[in-house]
Amino acid sequence: MSQAYTKSGVSLDRGYEAVNRMKKHIEKTKTKGVIDTIGGFGGLFDLSEFHIKEPVLVSGTDGVGTKLLIAQMMNKHDTIGIDLVAMCVNDIITIGAKPLFFLDYIATQQIDPIHIESLIKGITDGCIMSNCALIGGETAEMNDLYQKGDYDLAGYVTGVVEKSKMIRKENVKEGDILIGLKSSGIHSNGYSLVRKIFFKDHHYDITHQFDELSMTLGEELLIPTKIYVEEIVNLVEKVKVKGIAHITGGGFIENIPRMLPDGLGVEIDEKSLPKLPIFDVLETCGAIDHMDMYNIFNMGIGMVVVVSPNDVVQSLDILKDHDSRVIGLVNTSGRVVIKP
Repeated sequence: MSQAYTKSGVSLDRGYEAVNRMKKHIEKTKTKGVIDTIGGFGGLFDLSEFHIKEPVLVSGTDGVGTKLLIAQMMNKHDTIGIDLVAMCVNDIITIGAKPLFFLDYIATQQIDPIHIESLIKGITDGCIMSNCALIGGETAEMNDLYQKGDYDLAGYVTGVVEKSKMIRKENVKEGDILIGLKSSGIHSNGYSLVRKIFFKDHHYDITHQFDELSMTLGEELLIPTKIYVEEIVNLVEKVKVKGIAHITGGGFIENIPRMLPDGLGVEIDEKSLPKLPIFDVLETCGAIDHMDMYNIFNMGIGMVVVVSPNDVVQSLDILKDHDSRVIGLVNTSGRVVIKP
């Protein structure tokens, strides 16, 4: 143990204990292609085992924003890692990529091995749901940068897709149909506004129970982001999917156009969307314009898929266990229109 380093506020021993606690969780995420290097200087993955003719690697990185503060308020840290993985893998599957491996970065004021293990458990749970391996990461103790109890998370994922099977927005045409997959709640976007409304403007406690919600406010806000890997991978293997949009920050208005060619737009039938009570509560408490809600939140739809009208029935059958529904169609309006 380095006494000099300890005097600066950094404990090597706590770091070593945290790593040892992580190992049993990381072991559960091993998949085909993983070369065991935990504790080494880099994570290794053998892509040759996948026998892809023209492999295209697809990478993504993200965090979970100020949803971390909800986890801290609740003193519950074993699910926020699912959000971290979800925000990364849900992005890369929009290109048709299968997630291969994940890396994490955890920064904190002081390493608490039990706390770090709880975070890693959530990350490994997310990796297992995504069928990808956690092959490395970094845990940094920076007591001069963070306050007591503070921490931050970042994630990085790499996936692979056959070049000929990449989902390209150029394939989307007028008359194509939008299928929406239900979200689990707010997911991991808009929490600066969410916290302002509930905890700054109205001073609710995390234990507050709204009549509209089936759980406490804190429990509702901490529901993990849904991971769509299984559904999307299964769908793109059987149907020619033309476009996919992950509905994150910016809601429908910002994210749906990212999967459309120039000049095309969509009309969404609002009546077809699932009704998640948390969005009604937010709209009312925050006095947010109804249409503006679609520019901030996912409004009950976490992923939107575009298919040909001829493929709608088969697509819905494939997705029948995942609460999917037709929500609109592609047109030449050049914008996103929410039809009441």
